[in-house]
Amino acid sequence: MATASADTVRPMPMLRHLPEYAMEATLLGIFMISACVFGTLFEHPASPVRQAITDPFVRRILMGCAMGGTAIALIYSRWGKRSGAHFNPAVTLTFASLGKIAPRDATAYVVAQLVGGALGVMLAKEALGGLLAHERVHYVATLPGTYGVGVAWAAEFAISFLLLSVILRVSNHPRWAQYTGIFAGLMVASYIALEAPLSGMSMNPARTVASALAADDWTAVWVYLTAP
Repeated sequence: MATASADTVRPMPMLRHLPEYAMEATLLGIFMISACVFGTLFEHPASPVRQAITDPFVRRILMGCAMGGTAIALIYSRWGKRSGAHFNPAVTLTFASLGKIAPRDATAYVVAQLVGGALGVMLAKEALGGLLAHERVHYVATLPGTYGVGVAWAAEFAISFLLLSVILRVSNHPRWAQYTGIFAGLMVASYIALEAPLSGMSMNPARTVASALAADDWTAVWVYLTAP
């Protein structure tokens, strides 16, 4: 039986894109490590930063700046530019619905994001130990605020809709496309400062699952899987 020569063998599509899948996992993993570190820094009662800054709104502004800055850095990183820096199933599925990413690649991206986010929180858990588990930090889990599940769902829907609308508009504008990452980072920062009390500010099913898995707290997780 004849066999194909080495120079005619082509890698299967999914194998060819394994580096991008790994990059997506790593990007969200880094984002979650950053969220855990800054969440502990700003909210753990023993943290000198928490003791010095007693106003929760000011702390949310600082947290927003930290996470918005993290998002911008990851988006414009070499890996972020190569993978497209989705690191969010909602973003991936949006692009898939528009035909901008193949279904099998979208599926692999979502799986990679789920795995990467979970590993990121696990690594942070190993490094921070009980600090991350404290009830005031709670593995930076996203949970409905005092206004309840209904408001949390509506808030998650609204901020996700607005974020994706802006991303799609800006990324397709000849003049503003290069600033898409900055727009996204600024919106993340603003949402953490202003919207977090309503839903915990997720917009990202993989991000929510990562924290829920570590905290073993699946309270209203359906909100964060459906609204974005």
